[in-house]
Amino acid sequence: MTDHEQLVLLLAARSARRGNFTLASGRQSSLYIDARLTTMTPEGQRLIGRLGLQAIRDAGWRVDAVGGLTLGADPIAYAICHSSADTAQPLRAFTVRKEPKDHGTGKLVEGPLASGDRVVIVEDVITTGGSAARAVEAVKRVGALPLGVLAVVDREEGGREQLEALGLPVLALTTASEIVPHIAPE
Repeated sequence: MTDHEQLVLLLAARSARRGNFTLASGRQSSLYIDARLTTMTPEGQRLIGRLGLQAIRDAGWRVDAVGGLTLGADPIAYAICHSSADTAQPLRAFTVRKEPKDHGTGKLVEGPLASGDRVVIVEDVITTGGSAARAVEAVKRVGALPLGVLAVVDREEGGREQLEALGLPVLALTTASEIVPHIAPE
């Protein structure tokens, strides 16, 4: 079984649920995907790190760092950073806070991100693209250059198109349509 197939099955088993849900975007849905139940596990970290790093390399993106809006993006950024450690081009990870700190330096972006860095914004699940767009704006304010967005799951509900309209290419490791057939009935 490929890493991609393993990730799809892991997400279906651990992260996807049917029912009536209100998503972070405010939309109602009969499908909920809590990717953190996969991204925060050893198996999920291993698969996402390898697949994410490979997707970035295959896209030809020459990047310095990966990160996105906390909390969903954090384990993804760390997994990719870790997978890149022994490569010729290791990547740093960063986190974008939802609100700037009200103490210390008041940073919105945490971690080793510098002006001029080329970055990929990572996201656990793209629905509307709003979280990734917020992270893009935050890294631009510190002078970093976002090259694109990498999601673990694209819900295929217009978020990809919204981000692409902003000039950001989008890669997804999986899609909702790949995961749904493998969700066990409750």
